[in-house]
Amino acid sequence: MEESNKYLLEGRKTFFICPDVSMFPDTYMEDYLKRGYETYIINDDRTCTIKEKVQVIIDTFKDSILFFYIDTSIEDVNWKEYIKSLQDTYKDTVLIGVLYAKRTKPEEMHALERYYLYDVGIKCGCIALEYQKDKNFTLIDKVMFANQACGRRKNVRAVCDIASTVIFNHDKKKWLGKISDVSLSHFSCVFDLEPKIPLYEKIEDILVDVGGMHFHTDGIFLECRQLQDRNLYIFIFAQQNGKQGLDEDIKTRLSEKIYNMVTEKVKNLLRDLFQEEHKRNSINSRNSAFPF
Repeated sequence: MEESNKYLLEGRKTFFICPDVSMFPDTYMEDYLKRGYETYIINDDRTCTIKEKVQVIIDTFKDSILFFYIDTSIEDVNWKEYIKSLQDTYKDTVLIGVLYAKRTKPEEMHALERYYLYDVGIKCGCIALEYQKDKNFTLIDKVMFANQACGRRKNVRAVCDIASTVIFNHDKKKWLGKISDVSLSHFSCVFDLEPKIPLYEKIEDILVDVGGMHFHTDGIFLECRQLQDRNLYIFIFAQQNGKQGLDEDIKTRLSEKIYNMVTEKVKNLLRDLFQEEHKRNSINSRNSAFPF
């Protein structure tokens, strides 16, 4: 894996395997980001089998949660046997949950819960989804919160390119910084010429450019971390009324921007890894069929 992609592996990620989009649409993924969860939907396709994809995820993202929607029929996959095999192999190093469509007979749901929670021993629940999809957002949100899907960070952060900048006035001078990363609560930046800002000082009217998205905000200087050749300045977003965080309209726009920045890179990485895994397995399969 390229050095530039290694930061994509950071942070806890949640993967929903083969969900029914009529009950769990992909639009939920962006909404979950606002809650601090980095989430992805993984579907079955002809390019790579679902078992190959799950193996790539387990091998690549060491801190992940996998939710399997067991009502989706996949060729050559017996969900009960497959999930038990994963749990037996990886124990608690991979967190597994099960989703299914709510049954009309309570005894069927009790049987599923008994098998997956007690016989198999998965840790992230056996959850019956409602046919009214709006209820499922809150249902899964509670499950992810209980299983600390945010990981160690409360907000998903996006690493920025050199075109993302901040401009503000301080000490009668105009300062230009290059944004290193941004979340819905913080941003960090570096300067060629470094300002001297007292800790916890509020900087007003900062012009922020995140990948072409411009907005004005206030910020509170939180800390300075030493890098190899310069310092990293960390700010908390603040509003004019003194409250921490962004105004709601800016927060909505920035959330969409961060979601696209983060997930596009991870999805591209996954696509490449899926293709490599499938190609490797195909070669191994041919070699096994013709050993001489």
